[in-house]
Amino acid sequence: MKISKEEGVSRGDILVTDPPIGGATVAPGAQAPPAAFRVSFEVNGERRDLTLDTRTTLLDALREHLRLTGAKKGCDHGQCGACTVIVDGRRINSCLTLAVMHEGAKVTTIEGLGRPDRLHPMQAAFVKFDGYQCGYCTPGQICSAVAMLDELKTGLHSHASESLTERPPATDAELRERMSGNICRCGAYSNIQEAIREVAGVGT
Repeated sequence: MKISKEEGVSRGDILVTDPPIGGATVAPGAQAPPAAFRVSFEVNGERRDLTLDTRTTLLDALREHLRLTGAKKGCDHGQCGACTVIVDGRRINSCLTLAVMHEGAKVTTIEGLGRPDRLHPMQAAFVKFDGYQCGYCTPGQICSAVAMLDELKTGLHSHASESLTERPPATDAELRERMSGNICRCGAYSNIQEAIREVAGVGT
């Protein structure tokens, strides 16, 4: 039996039209997916409730909705590390993850690590050793370094670890490997390394 495009073709409980509306099939009586979603998480020790488009990245939620502009949008492809924040104790590229994926999470940005009158030790070390030039990558560098040292303390290994059965030491090779996802286009790597070494307690 020939069926016109206007009638569509019934396949089970799905009505297929030609062409599909919006590029997808819709079951009769089904509601379209919501354009916005309610999400709650803790940001720098404070609970924040947002209603966001489900496609909003965590980076955009922080910058555009909460006005926490410390995390920077660099490449927007997870390649430069400028957007690094700490979520539930682990560092992530906030440009690569959706905000709605972090319901109930604890998010720490550079603003939550310290204040101008009470800097986090890593922030103070970056100042002491001039671990920045233009400063654009610095928030991501610092957040990454803080979480990276916690990784070392918990015994998480990297590609540079010589042993998989012992806790990796804070060697230069370990620090370089673990910070390799954070790019400094100004080239302040040696100063960044010195700052991290001081906080790690391995001398300069």
